[in-house]
Amino acid sequence: MDISDTPEEAAFRAEARAWLDEHATPRGQSTEEPDLGDHVQRARDWQRTLHEHGWAGLSWPEEFGGRGLPGAFATVFAEEMAGFEETTGSLTVSLGMVAPTLMAHGTPEQQEHIAKMLRGEELWCQLFSEPGAGSDLATLGTRAERDGDVWVVNGQKVWTSLAQFADYGILLARTDPDLPKHTGISYFIVDMNDPGIEIRPLVQMTGQAHFNETFLTDVRIPAENMVGGVGEGWSVARTTLTSERSSIAGGNSGWSVETLIEEARARGRCDDPVVRQQLAAAHCRAEVLKVMGYRIRTATSQGRFPGPEALAMKLGYARHWVASTETAMELLGADATMYDQSEPWQYAFLNQFAIRLGGGTDEVQQNIIGELGLGLPREPSADRGVPWKDLPR
Repeated sequence: MDISDTPEEAAFRAEARAWLDEHATPRGQSTEEPDLGDHVQRARDWQRTLHEHGWAGLSWPEEFGGRGLPGAFATVFAEEMAGFEETTGSLTVSLGMVAPTLMAHGTPEQQEHIAKMLRGEELWCQLFSEPGAGSDLATLGTRAERDGDVWVVNGQKVWTSLAQFADYGILLARTDPDLPKHTGISYFIVDMNDPGIEIRPLVQMTGQAHFNETFLTDVRIPAENMVGGVGEGWSVARTTLTSERSSIAGGNSGWSVETLIEEARARGRCDDPVVRQQLAAAHCRAEVLKVMGYRIRTATSQGRFPGPEALAMKLGYARHWVASTETAMELLGADATMYDQSEPWQYAFLNQFAIRLGGGTDEVQQNIIGELGLGLPREPSADRGVPWKDLPR
């Protein structure tokens, strides 16, 4: 593992930092309260700015509008941008999940969306989870039935991030109930302005409605909007889900161990031995995650596929978030109960469940690490090979 910049990466870092100093706002200098709609628009505006100045899609292939740089350069830029207020977090589904999937599986016509995502012109959402199909996503029951040159979709999705702002969505639907659960699913692109789509915001305990439930009633999707072939949806979705976990682990949390230490200092708690131990533990967790990131970065820089650390990053990040925000709540004491959306630590503490559940629960992620990373036997399954229509629901 090599944690230092190559000469080329060091020069790129200096160039990126100089540009960010000129165009972005250093973290901690913004006094605006978070409004979800404004936050989404600012992300789209910032993405457009990145694109106009050549900082968007750094590691994307040139054929899709990127610069074709090694993945390490994108990591360097992300490290530098973490010190500034601007974020493209609202475009995570678009840039971190949909674009890689369409690059790998999309038709040339479907791939035309990629350039629009890169410019911040299109916002996408993910229509995967259902009330009865969350951790066991492959049991989903939303139906898509062929009617000439369209597919007619009926069903319900839930936990759809930013659906109320989305232009398009990626949809998993069951096209053959006679096949086992994984093999009867297909993957679609859906225009979120199509008739028959109803979006109902879900107000979280943070006070925001980041998530939504989405109802689809006789939604007609053109056959050319299917990504991959009929029944190949689960294979395509695995690309999306892998990208999702990586995006969550590499996301900008809005807080850091440094800000946690600053909070302890401001409250005169740094001499408390218990608090010092908690801060040290937070620092150690952050350093471990940093080193795991270095390992992934080294692999991508050398053209190798990352090892099990890539699978473990999302789980480690979620656990670090939970433990660190619990420490913050202890530091705030009674002040922790005084909440509005402008309070960063209270918001981060309440928002932990989105991190722990998104991209697969902690328990699901542990199974993935064991099976794919460590080569352990698969969990026993009583429904393997059973037609979906015969499964108990």
